[in-house]
Amino acid sequence: MSPSSVCKTLSTLGVANGLLYLVNRTLQKASGNRALIARYHFFAQPVRAHTEPAVRASSKSLVRAINLDDPIVKAFPRPPHVIVQRFRNGATCFTAEHDGQFSGFLWLARNAYDEDEVRCRYELEPQASCAWDYDIYVEPRYRIGRTFARLWDAANAHLAEQGVRWSLSRISSFNVASIAAHKRLGITKLCSATFVVVGRLQVSFLPAPPYIHVSADGAKTPVIRLQAPSRSEAT
Repeated sequence: MSPSSVCKTLSTLGVANGLLYLVNRTLQKASGNRALIARYHFFAQPVRAHTEPAVRASSKSLVRAINLDDPIVKAFPRPPHVIVQRFRNGATCFTAEHDGQFSGFLWLARNAYDEDEVRCRYELEPQASCAWDYDIYVEPRYRIGRTFARLWDAANAHLAEQGVRWSLSRISSFNVASIAAHKRLGITKLCSATFVVVGRLQVSFLPAPPYIHVSADGAKTPVIRLQAPSRSEAT
């Protein structure tokens, strides 16, 4: 990277996250993507008790919950086996369409979620009032529009009907745009974690005991228990 690109990265991400991002880029390139650094922030977003949409409905835009047999699955920008596994795990998928064409999706899980970038399991507490949202994707040409907001409207209505009060998620500390988008939805930061992966070796820096976890295979997976904010923090 040029000096100007380095300066821009540090300015955008902050010095600490910017340096981690640059080291991660170097590690991935030098190792042929066998090594990486991932740093995640964990957030809780309040689920609105009322289900009035935040954006107006549009005759050209449709958001709906689907199953694995829906034809639109073929347009998903993810490997088929990944999508199959998500549905097998009981995930709920909301898709967005514009003029009949796929424009985005959002996934929800309950109780726990196994991270797909590193080895880690997130357990949600209390289970009855928490959900996990992940892999929120919007096609590039629709990112300036209201697709993101419409997906959240549908997910919020679904969760509110189930009595869920908080939707938890993780966002890469390198993804400033996503963090900014979620902040507009009233998120509360819970904690952070960092993972260093070199081949099968993974060193996890966790927000609670044991704080540092070392493993070389999937049999030893760290667990992060994410506690939703208290009722007083929700108001």
